[in-house]
Amino acid sequence: MKHLLNALTQPALLVALVISGNAMAAPSKILFGSCGHQDKNIPIFNAINKEQGDLFIFLGDNIYGDTNDMDVLADKYQRLGAKPGFKTLKAQTPIIAMWDDHDYGQNDAGKEYPHKEQSRQIMLNFWDEPANSARRTRPDGIYTSYMYGENEQTIQVIMPDLRWNRDALNHVSELGYYTKRKLNNQGPYSPSEVKGASMLGEAQWQWLEQALKKPAAIKLIASSLQLLPDFTGWESWANFPEDRNRLFALIKKHKVNGVVIISGDTHWGEISKYQQNLDYPLIEMTSSGLTEKWKDVSPNKHRVGDFTHNVNYGDLSIDWQQTDPAISLKLKGIDGEVIMQSDFSLSSISPYK
Repeated sequence: MKHLLNALTQPALLVALVISGNAMAAPSKILFGSCGHQDKNIPIFNAINKEQGDLFIFLGDNIYGDTNDMDVLADKYQRLGAKPGFKTLKAQTPIIAMWDDHDYGQNDAGKEYPHKEQSRQIMLNFWDEPANSARRTRPDGIYTSYMYGENEQTIQVIMPDLRWNRDALNHVSELGYYTKRKLNNQGPYSPSEVKGASMLGEAQWQWLEQALKKPAAIKLIASSLQLLPDFTGWESWANFPEDRNRLFALIKKHKVNGVVIISGDTHWGEISKYQQNLDYPLIEMTSSGLTEKWKDVSPNKHRVGDFTHNVNYGDLSIDWQQTDPAISLKLKGIDGEVIMQSDFSLSSISPYK
């Protein structure tokens, strides 16, 4: 993909060509990250830019908006856009992005956030979303997917919107939080007990099911929130168990090969692995944050190895030249050093014929 960079000087045009899939090789290096504060230095961009990835995915909390004033929100995006490291990334690497709560507009906000329509347009303007994109006008969010490559070398990136339709969170009591949860490095939320409670909403679920059925060697689910960890007490798919179970059921029902998950939000990085009632192991790399850190890391029985609470970014690399393509998930630190890694073959996550 790098041969296009010298021929094209407009990032939006480059992104359009990549997304269109016209005679494009599948990316062999996808970088990703989340949780970058626009008012802090972001030196990790230096390491990211040295990588010269084929694609960068911003997974959410790409700024910390946290406002009901849309002028303030727009200004915070411009502060990110003014950073030299971000400018270099945008000039040399195609970028796609999803929001999480802080760039949606308010901490832990869901469907009740009153300015989500204005926030949507500000967000999509910043990320150079085409004027005719369905993401600008869908009545139920900015979810989307992208297909890269062709024939046997294809990657589909699926980006659900976990904010626009999200039902109310289930809180524990303040006493319960301080006497039990906080002592165990867990947050104030519990799984919803409301039947039908969802982050996605039914229309998005119908879209997601169709997206999962499209043929692709690798299905990369880019989730703004952690998906595989059972329970942290913070925001995650585990707080909406019907959603989480529905996704697992769809993977089995439609015999979906090649699912890999990347996520953000937590302010720590880790790898999770899950295979309960599934035909192959799901692997998730959480990359968070580009600037933000959290010392009180929650328990996660699906964690593989250790965690990091230092700044980090993710690297998904695929060696398409092998008969059985080799996949490597790496979490990297501020200087590009590998903090943790998971290597596996495409066949190991593709049991269905």
